Amino acid sequence: MNYILFDGPVRNALLPFTYTRPVADIRMGILTIREKWEKYLGYTTTTITEEYLSEKYPMVELEENILINAAFFPNEELVALVKGLEQGQAIFCGEEVIAFFTSEAQEEVDLESYEAIEYTGECLQLQNTWDIFSKNAEALEADFNLLTDGRKSKPIPSSNNVIAPENIFLEEGVSIEFCTLNASNGPIYLGKDTLVMEGTVIRGGFALCDNAIVKMGAKIYGATTVGPACKVGGEINNSVLFQNSNKGHEGFLGNSVLGEWCNIGADTNTSNLKNDYSPVRLWNYETENFAKTGLQFCGLMMGDHSKCGINTMFNTGTVVGVSANIFGSGYQKNFIPSFSWGGTGGFTTYHPKKAYQTAKAMMERRKCEFTSEEEAILDAVFESTKRWRKD
Repeated sequence: MNYILFDGPVRNALLPFTYTRPVADIRMGILTIREKWEKYLGYTTTTITEEYLSEKYPMVELEENILINAAFFPNEELVALVKGLEQGQAIFCGEEVIAFFTSEAQEEVDLESYEAIEYTGECLQLQNTWDIFSKNAEALEADFNLLTDGRKSKPIPSSNNVIAPENIFLEEGVSIEFCTLNASNGPIYLGKDTLVMEGTVIRGGFALCDNAIVKMGAKIYGATTVGPACKVGGEINNSVLFQNSNKGHEGFLGNSVLGEWCNIGADTNTSNLKNDYSPVRLWNYETENFAKTGLQFCGLMMGDHSKCGINTMFNTGTVVGVSANIFGSGYQKNFIPSFSWGGTGGFTTYHPKKAYQTAKAMMERRKCEFTSEEEAILDAVFESTKRWRKD
């Protein structure tokens, strides 16, 4: 069977992260949503997404296909239903479609004509940007169980102080000495060839994905995910870093999400709680206004390729778009559009030619290429976000 993941109606609610990737390639827990589905299905998947993303994330259609809403996370019960779909059948959760069968011969899909299979079981669903951190504990535990089932962890070196070692899993090539690991409140997963430097204190749930690094003396807790090839330090609480991003120095990052190729300057701090303890509002790209999150704790949402200088102060509930470069003293604005250059003293447009030079330099440090494909995606983001920039 051919499985295709589609963005669904939540795509715009997940900006700025879906400016540069399909919904399926958002990371929560240990794996991306795509990786979760592929593990459960035993098949690779392709994607239906925005046209400007389709060269990097193409769709492959065969004679028979099952389309899956990427906002829904797989579990054994749901995957069994998906695998059992036949011509003319669709799975629904309330009014939302989870998956449906199509054939190459179909000219159009009319879901109202389908036989509806109602899914009433438990299912993790991604609906808003803040779900990425607020539901991360549940996603992390599910991924931990999926990846470690029937397997044995590599030994934890004896120099470490360990609580609840049965909830800790080390993959091949992990380097960790003279650290404290407390997995009594959630699992701790250390991926292949990761490094945790001396003096680090980690309270689970925590995932350190392949080739990532935790620097000396870091304090990490609250269901945090550090994606592949990221570098982190300082204090981190209940945050998710997608991949290849750096928060390598002292400073606090809490209840936050960083995309790919972000860099947080030394001693940068994010506020994740308002002084009056009121619920946090967060910029909504659809309404072009600040939306209620219902959360008391919410920090920074930062899109791909954005950077900030040393000692940057981010206010509670701040959204930064793609390829922004932020610096200067004082609290930054709560919404900083994509391709913005500046800070509290004002912003100008961060022109693509200059932004791409920075992206290329950062990626080359990791032996990655800034391709014409990547440039075309960022060009599309630059054009689509013009209305929010002042000049």
